[in-house]
Amino acid sequence: MRIPTVLQPRTLIAATTALALSACFGSPEVMKRGDPKRPTASAPKRPQIAPTPSFTSAEAQQCAFDLKQAGVRFTPLPNQDHGGGCSSIDSVKLLDIGTPTTNLGAMTCPLAKNFAAWAQHAVKPAARKYFGQEVVKIETFGTYSCRNIYGGRSGRLSQHAYSNAIDVSGFVLADGRRIMLDGGWKGDKASQDFLRALHKSGCRRFGTVLGPDYNAAHYNHFHFDMSGNGYCR
Repeated sequence: MRIPTVLQPRTLIAATTALALSACFGSPEVMKRGDPKRPTASAPKRPQIAPTPSFTSAEAQQCAFDLKQAGVRFTPLPNQDHGGGCSSIDSVKLLDIGTPTTNLGAMTCPLAKNFAAWAQHAVKPAARKYFGQEVVKIETFGTYSCRNIYGGRSGRLSQHAYSNAIDVSGFVLADGRRIMLDGGWKGDKASQDFLRALHKSGCRRFGTVLGPDYNAAHYNHFHFDMSGNGYCR
């Protein structure tokens, strides 16, 4: 049977059940992010190149199938060359990972799969352990952004430019309390223990993890991406 060139949510399981299991992968490179309030240096707007079919490889289709099997709701996105070296390849838009999450844009499938698992199997249990209640929202600074590392005017492209990174800034508890990296990392003991537990868990799931102890640019967020090979700071 010929494998469809574009996966649609309704046909995702049928299109992937015949595929052999294969590992998901990310693109190599360590990324960083600065203060989201800082203006970022970006190239002049360019006309976007027409999108092309995504999820045509066995690896990409297996990843999408795994995401569906985990109960995650998402929309597959067409491959997009945004110009300037920026792209979104085999990416998805997460719709429901079990916990409301802000600012989710295009994410590579491996990143989306690992982030959804982290939210389910790390964030939720840690909130119950350290605060005795549920996390009702995860707050992020976003995913895709066509820019260089640190938002600089020069240097290599960030993994955000490939839809392969997400920056997590904090969490909202059921009682309304906000546990933010900015303040919480060096805050009360429960907040410190909670955030450090999530950082440690992230290091087991993502290729690169950068937090407040890495440098001043990461004082207010965790940077997760699928490049690198267990780089954790």
